[in-house]
Amino acid sequence: MKTINGAKMKQMIISGTNNLYNHYPEIDALNVFPVPDGDTGTNMNLTMASGAKEIQNRNDEDVYSIAKAFSRGLLMGARGNSGVILSQIFRGFAQALDGKSTIDVKELSDAFINGKDVAYKAVMRPVEGTILTVIRESATALHDNLSNVNSIEKAFEVLINEAHASLERTPELLPVLKQVGVVDSGAAGLIKILEGFQAAIKGKMIEKETASAFEDNKPEMAGANVDGDEFGYCTEFIMRLAKEEDAKRHFEESRFSRWLSIHGNSLVVVRDEDLVKVHVHTLRPGEILNFAQQFGEFVKLKIENMTEQHTKLTEEKQEENIPVEQKEYAIIAVAVGDGIEKMFKELRVDYIVSGGQTMNPATEDFVKVIKECNAKNIYILPNNSNIILAASQAAEVCEDVNVKVIPSKSIPQGLVACMMFNPEATVDENYAEMCEALGNVITGQVTFSIKDTVIDDVEIKKDQFMGMKNNKEIICCRDDKFVAAKELIESMLDEMSSIVTIIYGEDVNDEEANAFADKIMAEHEDLDIDLKKGNQPVYSFIIGVE
Repeated sequence: MKTINGAKMKQMIISGTNNLYNHYPEIDALNVFPVPDGDTGTNMNLTMASGAKEIQNRNDEDVYSIAKAFSRGLLMGARGNSGVILSQIFRGFAQALDGKSTIDVKELSDAFINGKDVAYKAVMRPVEGTILTVIRESATALHDNLSNVNSIEKAFEVLINEAHASLERTPELLPVLKQVGVVDSGAAGLIKILEGFQAAIKGKMIEKETASAFEDNKPEMAGANVDGDEFGYCTEFIMRLAKEEDAKRHFEESRFSRWLSIHGNSLVVVRDEDLVKVHVHTLRPGEILNFAQQFGEFVKLKIENMTEQHTKLTEEKQEENIPVEQKEYAIIAVAVGDGIEKMFKELRVDYIVSGGQTMNPATEDFVKVIKECNAKNIYILPNNSNIILAASQAAEVCEDVNVKVIPSKSIPQGLVACMMFNPEATVDENYAEMCEALGNVITGQVTFSIKDTVIDDVEIKKDQFMGMKNNKEIICCRDDKFVAAKELIESMLDEMSSIVTIIYGEDVNDEEANAFADKIMAEHEDLDIDLKKGNQPVYSFIIGVE
């Protein structure tokens, strides 16, 4: 094959998307840290599905139209750092095809080189040993060997061979990968996409497997999630898990959550011994309930039609036909847990984007809220390092609004930044003050481990509680969450510490939380202890030290 046209590019994208879908659980398993986070494979899979949906019903013959539509879908559906970087690779790829109806080997190589360049520019501090390294080294290898490449098939052979070699070198560039004994998960996901492209070039389209490693039902490629103007059903239930000998299927929370994430969004899954609490927005609540009932029986169940509610609200607004004056400022914060949401709203936050470590919002989620704000100047608090890039990408998309992303990496940082907001100050003054405030707080988190591993000489056992400081520096791992929390706090204190904010989650009751705070106060009489009920899932404690 000498050239690629629009029809072949469409096949490549669908084949690459399907190949990633078939393998994303194993990409998730490569994640270094044993925390229940928004896994790399899941984020890349959802990002690719969004891109593929944009071209699924298109029949363009020119390659640029398909690549441009795919890039737009990736951009809006990007989740997590891996998803955003992936969207930037193919943004640059599409830009290089501008005006072209077909591309040859050299133009394909130029497109990958441009994709690499755009991706690197999108990341403020590029880290080698990641997806960036693999796209750079593989694209460069193809470019440097063009004299020996006489077909599109040969081009992909060179590209993918170097991508695999580069992937194997990632542990040498990123010490934490070598320590844990894995390769980079984002880079591995990219290779699955490229291999799907290659299969289509060879006329062997990869289809979605009818059953993946963790599910028995085959969801549609990109139509299962609530998307666009489809508001669907807010589905909530509490389920009591069946005993092991009585269960139809073995319950594994990570696999259970991944299946739900494919069939809906705004997902929260919390397990407390034999009870599982689920919140999800979906177009097909029946499928959700049928799947869940394989693992136990429902204790409580509630389904609300969000489409009906939205239609009624829209009609009421149209009847009123009252123009709304644009506000000067608005603040958007990412949070999960009704207690944490209340804290932000008390600090002038106008809109909450539901999400956090276990579910990373997409670029499109931010774009929708930015439009709803109806404000001239908007500040976004991502409150998670894996969400900052998606928020920044949304800010670029919304060119008609002055959007500034405060790079908060945790809930305590976001709260401190909000405290610094002054409605009488200028836009730039507020931005500077809020960003500066981020450095005044140390963050700690206590959550459970999802696997056995060793990181930085700390031995970690599955289901133990880890105390982590400043994102992912693991301080301790203990059987008791309160022991882990106390040890974590002690590691965070120094002679300058004055305030300790303790936000307790859904798995800690009020009596336990008060007793724990009293114990810390008794041992540190010079500290102000601020105890807050966050009701957040996954994290037993979120701690801020100022």
